[in-house]
Amino acid sequence: MSDNNNNNNNNNKLIRWESLPSEIATDIFLRLPIKSIIICTSVSKTWKSLIQNPTFISTHLHHSHNKNKNLLVFSLYSHTHKESYALHNEDDPDFTQLARFYYPFHVPFLQSPNGIYRVVGTCNGLFCLSDDKLSYSNCLCLWNPCIRKLVHLPIPNVTYATHGGFDATIGFGFDPKTNDYKVVRLVTLLDSFDLEHSRTEVEIYSLSTGEWRMLSASLVPKCALSRREPQAFVNGALHWVAFRRADDNNLQHFVLVFDLGNEVFREILLPELPDYTSKFAGLLSVSVSAYGNSIALFQNGYFSLVKGCQTGDFYLWVMEEYGVASSWTKVLKIGEGLPRPIGFKRNGEVVLLSYDGQLVSWVPWSAEFKHLKIIGYEDTFVDCYVESLVLLEKVANGTVTY
Repeated sequence: MSDNNNNNNNNNKLIRWESLPSEIATDIFLRLPIKSIIICTSVSKTWKSLIQNPTFISTHLHHSHNKNKNLLVFSLYSHTHKESYALHNEDDPDFTQLARFYYPFHVPFLQSPNGIYRVVGTCNGLFCLSDDKLSYSNCLCLWNPCIRKLVHLPIPNVTYATHGGFDATIGFGFDPKTNDYKVVRLVTLLDSFDLEHSRTEVEIYSLSTGEWRMLSASLVPKCALSRREPQAFVNGALHWVAFRRADDNNLQHFVLVFDLGNEVFREILLPELPDYTSKFAGLLSVSVSAYGNSIALFQNGYFSLVKGCQTGDFYLWVMEEYGVASSWTKVLKIGEGLPRPIGFKRNGEVVLLSYDGQLVSWVPWSAEFKHLKIIGYEDTFVDCYVESLVLLEKVANGTVTY
């Protein structure tokens, strides 16, 4: 008799919880950790429907951005079938690790052909991963480790089988105009490895449609990009360093910008770079990074045609006013063999990677270095991170929950 009474009481409690107005239930769910929210989807169909609603997912994301919880994510090592990502709170004086994610290589059909994924970028809790570190396998995915869910992207239109030799660069970001996540793939088709006859084709994947589509060739500027050129997603646009042959036959480097909303390209001039004269040098070793609401430039020397090797000091530049080329400011010079910048904290501190794998931060306003007590590797990735429910409602082909 008492067992029946207990069951009835529990059922009555659940009914009372389910009868809560959606506004109150939403406010309660927003205060819960993500793991608890996921558990709530199994309690009742009503709660599952509310939590998986795109409106709630968007509200939760907005709430996460406003929590003032400044998270940084690091990719710490990437060996065959084993990748580790560590989450830290940058406001913690001890920089204690909060969580660690592992890509689910233990699931057979989630393994990559090359055995190694590279982080293209992160946005709103999603990782964009590409299996192109060793060779082009046409394998890309969007992964939300917080909810243990990912989407395998379909094979792109441009492959070795369809177009022959090429160098590919990828970008990933969020288009606020269409409320959609997009992966942009810039493919420099190589014609006898002659820059003059190379051309770049662009294809765009939309998470909402689940398909790739080609961008009109008339919208693509004549230029080339290095293989796996790092991206910076800022102000709704993707940024890479590109180059072309100028009228004087020297190489001209610039920042190529692609607006995800309008899907048009524009260009930003680089600053006057020291130690570099294109008459005596080949390609610059230079890349962009997000820097708050602007961009930064990492100049890691250049390939000397005279010496036949990489040479030059490392310079860090920041664009003080986004889009204004005259606002480029040099903030740091590092000699050869010293730690190199790989990213930023939200407060403006520079994260650097030493050649022995140690990660340190440099404080611009005091010129002091801090050891982060983290061991990275050659391709360690660092970026700001936010915990989210993005992908929770996805049930399309290629979507996997593990």
